[in-house]
Amino acid sequence: MGVKLGADEMRYIALLEKLTGANVCDCLVDERGNEVTFVVRSGDIGLAIGKGGCRIKRVKQMMGKSVEVIEYSDDPAEFVKNALGPAKVRGVTIAEREGKKVALAEVESLNRGRVIGRGGKNIQRAKLLALRHHDIHDISLA
Repeated sequence: MGVKLGADEMRYIALLEKLTGANVCDCLVDERGNEVTFVVRSGDIGLAIGKGGCRIKRVKQMMGKSVEVIEYSDDPAEFVKNALGPAKVRGVTIAEREGKKVALAEVESLNRGRVIGRGGKNIQRAKLLALRHHDIHDISLA
C-alpha cells in the first residue's frame, strides 16, 4: 500500500524537517484528536526529539497540536514495536493468517491500556502505519 500525503501532511513534514533536521518518511494527521504522528528515518529519532525533548516541544508549540514521533525500521517486527511505543513490548511475531500478514505483540498486562490508548486510538494508529509501510493487516495483543 502506497503512502499518499495531502497538503496538510506535506506542510507538517516540511516544518518538522526544518526545525529538527530529521528526515520524515510519513505523517498522519488526526483532526479529531488534534494530533500529528510522524515516522522518521531510522536513526533520526534523536534529531527529531532533541536533547531533553527541546526540539519536539518547539514543534508542538508551533503546530498547536500533540505530536508523536515513531522511528521507521525495515524490519516489520521492529517497526510494529516502535509504533506501539512508548509502552513496553516484549516482542513481536509476524505471521500469516488467511493470506494476510498479521503481527502478534507480546505486552505485559500492565501496559495493555497504554498500547490500546483511549478509545483504541494508539492501536489503530499502529495498525494503519503497519499497513502503510509493511503490508501488515492486523496487530493482535498477547
